[in-house]
Formats: sequence, C-alpha cells, structure tokens
Amino acid sequence: MARTRIFSGVKPTGHLTLGNYLGALRRWAEVEQYRADALFCVVDLHALTVAHDPARVRRLTRQAATLLLATGVDPERCTVFVQSQVDEHARLSYLMECTASDGEMRRMIQYKEKKARGGAEVRLSLLTYPALMAADILAYGTDEVPVGEDQAQHVELTRDLAVRFNQRYGPVFVVPRATRPPVAARVKDLQEPTVKMGKSHARTAGIVYLLDEAETVRRKVTRAVTDACPEVGYDPVARPGVANLLEILAACTGESPEALAGAYGSYGALKKDVAEAVVELLRPVRERHAELAADPGYVDGVLRDGAGRARAMARPRVDAAYRAVGLLPPG
Repeated sequence: MARTRIFSGVKPTGHLTLGNYLGALRRWAEVEQYRADALFCVVDLHALTVAHDPARVRRLTRQAATLLLATGVDPERCTVFVQSQVDEHARLSYLMECTASDGEMRRMIQYKEKKARGGAEVRLSLLTYPALMAADILAYGTDEVPVGEDQAQHVELTRDLAVRFNQRYGPVFVVPRATRPPVAARVKDLQEPTVKMGKSHARTAGIVYLLDEAETVRRKVTRAVTDACPEVGYDPVARPGVANLLEILAACTGESPEALAGAYGSYGALKKDVAEAVVELLRPVRERHAELAADPGYVDGVLRDGAGRARAMARPRVDAAYRAVGLLPPG
C-alpha cells in the first residue's frame, strides 16, 4: 500500500523562530518523516511577493534549509528541497491561475489584509500566490497538508482548484486534505502575546529565534509581558502573556500548562524556568546548525538530490496537466 504523502513548506522571509519549531519543525522531524512520504520545501518563490533584498532571500533560504536538517529532518527519510530549483512549481502555477477566479484570489485573507493596510505598493504576485501554493501541493499528488489556522483557507482553495480542474479536463490531481496536527504550543510574541511569534515582524524583542545565543534567549524571556495579577494562573483569554509562558514551558517539558501554573508562586521563577527550558531545547539545534553551516557542500548536495527527487515526482503529473488543458507536448 502506498504511503500517505504530505507536503509542508517554510518561507524564507525571516529567521526561523521558536514558534516555527514548536508549531511545525519539531513534529516534521519527530513524527511526519516517519509516518509518511514527506516533502519539506523552502518556498523561496513566495518570498518574492513583497519588497525584498535578493542577497537576504538567498541567505535565509540556505539558513532555513540548514535548520531543517539541524532539527532532525533526515534527507534519507524524506525529500528536502528548495522550491525555485524545481521548475514544475512555476509551470503548474500558471495552470492554477487559469483555473482560479479573480474573486477567489481577492478573498484570500493575506491579500485583503495587506491591501487594507495601504502604503507600499501591493505586488500582483501577492494576489496570485495562492495559485502557486496550490501548485506546490498538487504537483506531488499530496494527500495531506499539515497547516495552522492561518493557512487553512489556502488548502481549501487548493481543494477547490483540484476538483474544478479534474471536472473540466479529466482526473489529473489528488484532492488533498488539510490536517491540524496537535501543536505543542501556539507560541505568541513575548511582548505582544495576542499575536503569534512571527519571523517577519519588525519588532524583534518578543521573538526567540532558533539561532539566538543562550543569553539572548534568557533576556527576551525575562522581559516577557505578564500582567498585574500577583498569582501565576493559566487563562489564555484574560492573561495571554502568562499563558504564553506556561504553554512554552509545557511544550518543552511535556507537562500541561494548567498543572505547571500551580507549581509557581512568582513570575520570576516561571520566567527563569521557561528561559532555561528553551535554551536547552534549542541547544542541540544550534550546535548541529553550526556543524552543517561549516560544511556547505553537504547542504548543497542534500538540496540538489532533493530537487532531483522532487522533480521526478512532479514532472509526470504536471506534464499530464499540460496535456489535459490542450497544450502540445515538447518536440
């Protein structure tokens, strides 16, 4: 029986964070690569939808790929690659644009939010990138797409496009399903605990990056926002700052945030333990990243081999889609 195929990606728009690790990367390394035929991709084309520095995109793409390996993702068990190195993503993206409607694109949350903020020019690619995301998924016959709440809308669009294409032109695509893996912690910004810890935020004081030095981690956690209540308690709605710290500690220790709340009589003690738990959690990742970064030829080889495997998986399906819509095969 064929194994379930999953596809997940990480966008190189900023340094990867504790939130990325606890919310996705750790599960990729500890669970997904063992239970499924997994493809893990650095989706660098998606980083071009906003103003960017080319050198920084290249640097963050390599760093993200190296961190995937440092967290324990094993290229012998799964396929690790960079999106732009597999042409089938861009080839299929255009067919998805030809399948989608203008209204569907404009209803996507990220585009609506960016457009509503005004200011900087909104690139056309920000409007159409859900078509590229659909291509990322559909090119591989993906069965499952592990996503958070912020990306669920895109997987639903992907499903709609796959069904519509199959109905119009014949059965080419597997219709994927979104999965919501149990997340150890929905990590929030330490300074703004009502928003997630995002790698692209302008203000970094509340963001723990995977490559932060130990003392930097301790300083950020020590300065985390709490509240005026003298007792430690777990209430994500009324006391999001304290709840965030408890959830992070729970993710590091395997205990529940409710149980941990009863073990602390002061915020100082809680912050000290959270800081040390995070430092120890990230220590092997930082150490392994340093080893891999010192051997760029190995990382290049992993990405080259991964792109080759991904290309071999994607090309037959993308070629079939081209034939299905009426395009002549190459001579």
